[in-house]
Amino acid sequence: MERFYHENAALYQTMVARLKPPPPSRAVKVATETPSPDIIVSARIRPLLNEDVDAGFPCAVFPRAAETGRVDVHDLYNHPKGRPILKVGPILSHCWLLPNRGLCQSVAYQVDRLFNAEATTEEVYEGLVEDLLPTAWHGGFGTLFAYGQTGSGKTTTVSGLEQLIAEKLMDQSSDGQRQLYMTIIDLAGNSAYDLLNSREPISILQDSFGDTQLAGVTEHPVQDRDEVTGLIERAASFRRTAPTFKNDASSRSHGICRIRMKNPTTDTDGLLYLVDLAGSEAARDVAVHGADRMRETREINMSLSVLKDCIRGKAKSAALALSDGSKSKQRKPHIPFRQSALTRVLKHVFDTAGGRACKTVVVACINPSLADVGPSKNTLRYAEMLRVLVPMPKNKDTKAVSIPETLSSSAGDSVDTDTVPRRLGLPGNPSSRDLDPTRTSVSFKERIRPGMVVSWKQSTGRDLALDTPDEPNLAAVLCPAEMARDTTLGVIPKSTLVELICARTRTWRELARAR
Repeated sequence: MERFYHENAALYQTMVARLKPPPPSRAVKVATETPSPDIIVSARIRPLLNEDVDAGFPCAVFPRAAETGRVDVHDLYNHPKGRPILKVGPILSHCWLLPNRGLCQSVAYQVDRLFNAEATTEEVYEGLVEDLLPTAWHGGFGTLFAYGQTGSGKTTTVSGLEQLIAEKLMDQSSDGQRQLYMTIIDLAGNSAYDLLNSREPISILQDSFGDTQLAGVTEHPVQDRDEVTGLIERAASFRRTAPTFKNDASSRSHGICRIRMKNPTTDTDGLLYLVDLAGSEAARDVAVHGADRMRETREINMSLSVLKDCIRGKAKSAALALSDGSKSKQRKPHIPFRQSALTRVLKHVFDTAGGRACKTVVVACINPSLADVGPSKNTLRYAEMLRVLVPMPKNKDTKAVSIPETLSSSAGDSVDTDTVPRRLGLPGNPSSRDLDPTRTSVSFKERIRPGMVVSWKQSTGRDLALDTPDEPNLAAVLCPAEMARDTTLGVIPKSTLVELICARTRTWRELARAR
């Protein structure tokens, strides 16, 4: 396939140059879902290397300038009845116009945040990782995953971010003191090794509280940036690598850097994980693998598949909780974190039963060369599957309920301001006394609510001969039948009849009839 791309690279560039972007949609859509704030899926496009340019392979990955997080991948199709073409597909919202050939079905992918080839590691840090540090600093969990094809820049991205994180952590003294401890391990299949202890094997165990423990791992206290840099370089020398077609030192295992932030004043430690996932391989690499490398590839693919299921399960659980999951009949998604060593170590990302804050960032590293367009599409497809949209929060605010001060003169009654009215079944404080003196001028009819219990006295201006009681009467405000179906607690209109039911067994009217 690489030979096919190389022979038709000039034709490919000509056809891509003739493409026109899809027309903008005129339909106005009301957003009802939003990406989860706790799981951010991003993509970083690696610059096109000089060796790719010298080999004659053009760029095949194009970010859309007009749409945030949208990226197009144009692939070349070897048509059996003619010269190679760009695939022609149905009319879709992401189709690109191809003159004289109708529509070219560009493969478009959507992520939360996209960094083009000109973006620096500092920009990636500011856009993604900077929000992870406060979460871990205050006792929560922060996790960064870097995923992609071998040679796409995963290790370079993670190493650069580790340097920036070390620098920022040393400047956090203004927000309290923390003791920092660093651990770096290597996961190859179901085996784990300590990279800071000459690659000694360690065990992944679960204690009686359900927390994952790394038995035999060493923690190194760090005081400055130079110590962090030295530990990172030391761990890199013990990292498991193997030569591939694209990379002479491709990572063939999952590297995990853990920074524990101990707070001397509390018992809760914050944890920051930086995970450099093993690189996926193209078909040309798998074709020359032996039995051991094929088994290694299967283990890597299995762990990545389980990781995808766990991240999606965690995001779906969060979406179910935001959509009133206690009343929903949907079952809580199963999170299979016990199926691989990688997800057992990162159990906290998916099972935060303790209620601690947890933020996760995924960086999909993309190789833009036409020769690697297939693996690039697989990486973006994997990243897109990690995105789960959650319902947007609904505005449940209600207007404040205040105490009635004066009753309409048409009712012939007055409210005793010495007795505190109560409102029943409404959220908030049990008393409806309005502590704001500026609201006393608002009419009682404008502020009355269903469920209120008010006190009232009979006016002395009529029926003076009746032997009416001096103590105040208690009355409940009920909602009329036509308003019963309205679940919102708004202001009752003036035209609505409010029925006052006297709480006493015999009112002054009943006394009048008895005489």
